[in-house]
Amino acid sequence: MNKLWYKNAVIYSLDVELFRDSNGDGVGDFPGLIERLHYLAGLGVDCVWLQPFYDSPNKDDGYDVSDYYEVDKRLGDLGHFAALVDAADEVGIRIIIDLVVNHTSKEHPWFQQARKSRESKYRDYYIWSDHKPEDDGEHAVLEELQDHSNWEYDRSAKKWYYHTFFPHQPDLNISNPDVRDEIIRVMHFWLKLGISGFRIDATPHMFREKGSEKFKGDPLQILRDFREFTEIHNRDAVLLAEVDVDPKEYGKFFGNQDKMHMLFDFFLNNSIFLALARGKAIPIRKALRKLPKLGEREQMANFLRNHDELNLSQLSEKEKEEVFSVFAPEERMRIFDHGIRRRLAPMLSNDRKKLEMAYSLLLSLPGTPVIRYGQELGMGENLALKGRESVRTPMQWDNGKNGGFSEASEAQLVKAVLSEGDFGYKKLNVTDQHRNPESMLNWMGRCISFRKEMVEIGYGKWEIEKVNNPSVLALSFHYKNRVALILHNFSDKEITVSLQFTGSDKMLDVFGDEKYEQFDPKSGEIKLSGFGYRWIRKRNIF
Repeated sequence: MNKLWYKNAVIYSLDVELFRDSNGDGVGDFPGLIERLHYLAGLGVDCVWLQPFYDSPNKDDGYDVSDYYEVDKRLGDLGHFAALVDAADEVGIRIIIDLVVNHTSKEHPWFQQARKSRESKYRDYYIWSDHKPEDDGEHAVLEELQDHSNWEYDRSAKKWYYHTFFPHQPDLNISNPDVRDEIIRVMHFWLKLGISGFRIDATPHMFREKGSEKFKGDPLQILRDFREFTEIHNRDAVLLAEVDVDPKEYGKFFGNQDKMHMLFDFFLNNSIFLALARGKAIPIRKALRKLPKLGEREQMANFLRNHDELNLSQLSEKEKEEVFSVFAPEERMRIFDHGIRRRLAPMLSNDRKKLEMAYSLLLSLPGTPVIRYGQELGMGENLALKGRESVRTPMQWDNGKNGGFSEASEAQLVKAVLSEGDFGYKKLNVTDQHRNPESMLNWMGRCISFRKEMVEIGYGKWEIEKVNNPSVLALSFHYKNRVALILHNFSDKEITVSLQFTGSDKMLDVFGDEKYEQFDPKSGEIKLSGFGYRWIRKRNIF
């Protein structure tokens, strides 16, 4: 048992319905995912994060839950889920799942009971108002998609109820102890089925006071309760929170190593894209310096793109426009005035050097890398689909029917497979890339292998090394007798930089975009090609 396994892991995010259809009904399912676990293990994946698979009307990609104790019947049943957990364990992969408890679906039995009677105990499971509040829309996250409103009138209850997101997703009243007990029971159920933790959706929204909702004491105490309960039932399970806030607030969610194990670093994510847009590493240096000092059991989770839009809310308006102008120059590429609805490969013009540099960066930053399904291939988006759906197309396995995702007819598919152009499955798929030693897929496998071998990145202390060029990021890592130096060039120019590196005088290049002359720390000079990267480590580390 390794309680800190997540510090040197690679997490792979996927939606079961989009990964692999085993029975030809057009929807990905648990048996289909089980079939592909060896592929993930071969890639070097340690943990799979499953997006919501609960019973749901699926008006929001499963984030509108109608039953926390049942799975979406299109995907299988609880027996299939248990088989998945066992099969994943056999190939050394852990499973974490989404815990979506900021809100439920309107169709959840709790809400149906709540709206029928003011005497029902479930009435206080949600947040109500006799009148529409004057500050309506102040926290409308989805803007025009929720009509810029946070309150919806229910005719049965004859009251207004609060919703952070869509009107069909009423927010739970987390200040109610009975609701918190319900959440703990949900966690207990899935932990008993063998999962290794939860990704907690919309975490900051859970603890805002909404309407008449009032918390007694620390609203974030529930995160301590989550942590304590989780570790009692699975000592090496983790809690990974979606927390899109300023880094100054990260400490609230970590606590004294008694709340969340991991937080998604949205601030660093935004800074990465600003750096890519400018061709300079300075935004990343600044972002890293703002990160709080973490305890031994705490870790940031790093990502480039996820299942939603690229939310640029952590940037200033001027910085956001810089990123838009480079990566989303057309209005149809944008969403909510703050986001980009594209995948990474087309954003970087499918430039192999830029893509390698970006993923090398992701896999070598302080923290745990999270990869979205299909990123290992360089999958693209379908801008013809509405909203966030543009980046939620089925996995592309081969160049046959429906890209090997399903044997169903096109009309039956849960989502359209990307079929045309450079990113279509006829040109871009797993099978073809497996057979090409120089493919993106095989490069990603090698990069992941080096990341897992260099445990100093996951476990060690890190420093930003001073260099005399604004386009270069140089990080050093120190763990026990291990030392690593990793550099990335954000410009398209070949450069030689100077640095004063005192970590070790015996260093060896182990991974990079080309074969460089070995780095001599005594010379203090190091060469990088345009969009180049170098992973260098201390010799004789064993």
